[in-house]
Amino acid sequence: MASICFYFQVHQPYRLRRYSVFDSGSNYFDDARNKQILERVAHKCYLPTTRLILDLVKKHEGRFKVAYSLTGCVLEQMRDYAPEVLKVFQELAATGCVEFLSETYYHSLAFLYSRDEFKAQIQLHAALIKDLFGQTPTVFRNTELIYNNELAHYVASLGGYKGVIAEGADHILAFRSPNYVYEPPTANGIRLLLKNYRLSDDIAFRFSNRSWPDWPLTADKFARWVHQINGDGFLCNLFVDYETFGEHQWVETGIFEFLKALPDEVFKVQPGANDFVTPSEAIEKHEPVGEYDVPHMISWADTERDLSAWLGNAMQSNALHELYKLEQLVKESGDEELLRDWRRLTTSDHYYYMCTKYFADGDVHKYFNPYESPYDSYINFMNVMDNLRTRADRKPV
Repeated sequence: MASICFYFQVHQPYRLRRYSVFDSGSNYFDDARNKQILERVAHKCYLPTTRLILDLVKKHEGRFKVAYSLTGCVLEQMRDYAPEVLKVFQELAATGCVEFLSETYYHSLAFLYSRDEFKAQIQLHAALIKDLFGQTPTVFRNTELIYNNELAHYVASLGGYKGVIAEGADHILAFRSPNYVYEPPTANGIRLLLKNYRLSDDIAFRFSNRSWPDWPLTADKFARWVHQINGDGFLCNLFVDYETFGEHQWVETGIFEFLKALPDEVFKVQPGANDFVTPSEAIEKHEPVGEYDVPHMISWADTERDLSAWLGNAMQSNALHELYKLEQLVKESGDEELLRDWRRLTTSDHYYYMCTKYFADGDVHKYFNPYESPYDSYINFMNVMDNLRTRADRKPV
């Protein structure tokens, strides 16, 4: 039996407003633009896709299941700008067919710089998921699928976690398939679910590409590809950005018709042979077949599957270094508004905008990017940092 494990990443950052060296206020974020983007994506993606998935869950009476990783940033913006989206997610949660994953509240790179902040953001996120959806997450998904053995060991030390999501990187897997459950060489009790990036990218990136030899991608064709996993695995981990539906792949491409038809096609390609599971169910259902040994950091990004999309140049390294230098000072200030602003600056998107790899990796780095160039992004970010540093330096009265 091949089980589809569908997981959707849902995230929108707090984008910065244009902030010059002559600005002195602490209003760093472009509220109007963030509201505009959130409302646009809610209209094109979040509402129609979530309603469709809710309909599919009801139609298939619990046989169709999915998982979400919603950042604290996007949940806050849904609450403020599109509460109707949050309501539909809560309706989905009530079905019992949806799992909400754990991650850093601010979609941050904190694991690389501060384990204290990493832990704090995980706890903040878990509390929010419990409050909104009534679930305590037990499967962890790090920002940008950044992963190594040490991360698995650390997550295990937090207690309560049974699994971690990671990229199925070819250079780590070698001849092996991502379509199994694996385990890290350390961290007893933690199981690993690896993204099948080929089939995931068929939906996320190639769906509307008319020059792709397999275009058009129909639900029955994709169901047959999933069915072929039988005999070479028992899981098809489809991990994609939620904006794939309606935003990256517009409604005119037929992406919603594809999603609507997919469960029926999966169930009928060979009755009883294939199903849908949540990440927790996949871990409970299958024993690991071997170790996934990742001594160095990997991620989902680009052809290299490394961290160069966020740490590939001196601007990115400097911006992150200067930000985390302020952590202790910010936290000792006791200023909750300052801490909130600092944490919003930990979001990985700010450093993604500084990436200079465009010519190698195409438009993926430009999507929703408010800047004309990586250098423009860096200058704007550092102007904000100068003001935040001044606020942090102020001694409490």
